[in-house]
Amino acid sequence: MSDTVFPFRSIVVSCQAGPDNPLHGPEPMALMARAAEAGGAAGIRANGPADVAAISAVVSVPVLGINKTGDRDGVYITPTFESAATVVRAGATVVALDGTDRPRPGGDLAELIAAIHDRLGVPVMADVDTLAAGRYARAAGADLVGSTLSGYTGGERVDGPDLALVRTLVDELDCPIVAEGRYWTRDDVLAAFDAGAHTVVVGTAVTNPMAITRRLVEAVR
Repeated sequence: MSDTVFPFRSIVVSCQAGPDNPLHGPEPMALMARAAEAGGAAGIRANGPADVAAISAVVSVPVLGINKTGDRDGVYITPTFESAATVVRAGATVVALDGTDRPRPGGDLAELIAAIHDRLGVPVMADVDTLAAGRYARAAGADLVGSTLSGYTGGERVDGPDLALVRTLVDELDCPIVAEGRYWTRDDVLAAFDAGAHTVVVGTAVTNPMAITRRLVEAVR
């Protein structure tokens, strides 16, 4: 993966809103993506073909597409080839998927990544939760590895980003490392780059005013 996808020390903004969020839907997410690009984002992460299509139509930066399907207790971030193909057809220029070694409905991770490379012609980012998963995903052919799933597959979840995982991934793997997950502040982002991250993905802190408001309200209660 070269700097032609995401420049070194760049920020990608995740524009996602669940069904419980008033901003849910392709049109609000496309507006969010336009605002993020205007603010300097080097890319947009988006979920599902409808949102990816709406966003890719209004931004000029790369769109990192995911497709959340199935049971959230298991592998549900782009778990199959078809789930990847639908977001690429919608305009995604990079695909992110669950890169852990948990059982997946799409079969072997290496076979899935190879199919995405060969048949869709786009790079693949693996979302992982541990160093072991990062090694597994890189060996399976992932072009980038992200700390996205740290704290979301069991075990302890810290309030802030998992900078320790970012550091170990940078030290151990020979590919760009993407820092993602609970990046709230300027200091968080700078710390990720200091740890060696190639790119930082910021989501909730930019594009979810409902969660931002809740965080502030809970802080003063």
